[in-house]
Amino acid sequence: MIPAAFDYLAPTSVADALAALAEAGDDAKVLAGGQSLLPVLRMRLNAPELVIDLGRIDELRGITEDGDHIVIGAMTTYADALASDLVRDHAAILREAIKEVADPQIRHRGTVGGALVHADPAGDVGAPALALDAEFVVTGSGGERTVSAGDFFKDLFETAVGEGELLTAIRIPKHTGWGAHYEKFVRVSHQWSIVAVAATVRVEGGSIAEARIGLTNMGSTPLRASAVETALVGAAARDDSVGAACAAAAEGTNPPSDLNGSADYRRALAPILTRRAVLAAAGG
Repeated sequence: MIPAAFDYLAPTSVADALAALAEAGDDAKVLAGGQSLLPVLRMRLNAPELVIDLGRIDELRGITEDGDHIVIGAMTTYADALASDLVRDHAAILREAIKEVADPQIRHRGTVGGALVHADPAGDVGAPALALDAEFVVTGSGGERTVSAGDFFKDLFETAVGEGELLTAIRIPKHTGWGAHYEKFVRVSHQWSIVAVAATVRVEGGSIAEARIGLTNMGSTPLRASAVETALVGAAARDDSVGAACAAAAEGTNPPSDLNGSADYRRALAPILTRRAVLAAAGG
């Protein structure tokens, strides 16, 4: 299908983009990488009067080091994040998850910030950001504010980014030396996750000293498996110990039922995938 007619604006600064948003209000949509928005427009599920393209705002791109954090500009592409030594060394679970995003074409166009704001619970970057305790820099006419990952995802396709605001950066505490693995379960390659688990762990002397677990598509938002994280501390990095700790992975979740599987099917998958992800991250 062909999208409904709309006006197009490509500002070159965050200030200009915010001014355009303020003027257009609900009649505008923001375009980041466009890999989610463009299909929506083509199917006429949304018909904005104005599309504001952030692609020419250079200040929103790039990955930098800031003390004990790395900072990822919201318009940084998946491909650039994959190629970054900073992401590889200090936020390995994000890199592992991005490897599983669609195909090379999508990874060269899609953006990390765009995916986070889109907030599809089956998307692959929300759970790693949650597991890494990321902070989200949200900018509006009143300046910047920082939102924790735990407060950022509000509901299905809903985040803490308010009307007239933009996500401008993602700040991630360094997890240097932590093992990482993203276990994604799909029926066919390049599909949205039926269930996926983002696991990053720190091992000392053959035992797990710390663990962070994020769940994909086990609710209307990405989720932390906090009970599993607690149970893993001190566990030997072996199948039996890890399996016992991961048995509660689905507790407190509310997964969807759809053509790919029922809620009960997803609840049964979650502990299995969590055990696999933790063992791989721990090198077991």
